Amino acid sequence: MARNKPLAYKLRLIKAGKQSKSVPAWIIAKTKGSIRYSPKSVRAWRTRKLKD
Repeated sequence: MARNKPLAYKLRLIKAGKQSKSVPAWIIAKTKGSIRYSPKSVRAWRTRKLKD
């Protein structure tokens, strides 16, 4: 990947970074641990790439 990235790709990276937060503790407690993570929070920068 180039050092200089297009603005649209930067915005997608920012959005993906915001989505990759963990689920709040009160939701885990409310669901008695059945919901521990969001499918979007599994994304890691090395394993799952975004569309260019």
